[in-house]
Amino acid sequence: MSKGFSKSSVGRKVLMALSGFFLMFFLVQHLAINLISVFSADSFNAASEFMGTNPLVQFALQPVLFFGIIFHLAMGIYLELKNRAARPIKYAMNKPSENASWVSRNMVITGIMILLFVGLHMVHFFFPTINAHYITHEHLDAYEMVANKMANPVYFGIYILAFIFLALHLLHGFQSAFQSVGFNHNKYTPIIKKLSYLYAIAVPLGYAIVAVYHFTNACCSSASCSL
Repeated sequence: MSKGFSKSSVGRKVLMALSGFFLMFFLVQHLAINLISVFSADSFNAASEFMGTNPLVQFALQPVLFFGIIFHLAMGIYLELKNRAARPIKYAMNKPSENASWVSRNMVITGIMILLFVGLHMVHFFFPTINAHYITHEHLDAYEMVANKMANPVYFGIYILAFIFLALHLLHGFQSAFQSVGFNHNKYTPIIKKLSYLYAIAVPLGYAIVAVYHFTNACCSSASCSL
């Protein structure tokens, strides 16, 4: 890919879309592991142990994931600022809701909210996992860690809210990614649009189901859900 292409508006949109595809693939993979915790604590711990100690995951895929998240957000903010700078003043003042949906006009906001949650999620899960596996070499019960966090009503509420923002982000982002790479056809675009709704609802809902499962388990095992 030439430098000229990556510096062009079209090139940046393509790179933005490719990073989006990568992150959407990661969401499905991560959800698959999370869902294991609903069926088997031992299997979930085994999967978490594999992902947390596999050198390919930790030292190759993990850095690519972090770069992809930061790049996607930074490029999204950059493109939004460029679009606003190029947009006529009358367009910005004359009922923008008639020209674009709320979701498409607030992709940066939903993206920032998701990034804030990713930071919180890393503090509560990623850093303790790295610390246990590579620094203290202590046994880590991943299932217990997830169950304990989801038992906290505050964290549970933030978790659910974060995936509502993710659903909103995906409602526009999924379809937009395909358009950015040139996949735009009268026959297939309606199908992609339907798939975008399916993905944007099913994936965040899957994460929410896992959270609700652990939260209700904690509530059922105690007299009340307390911090």
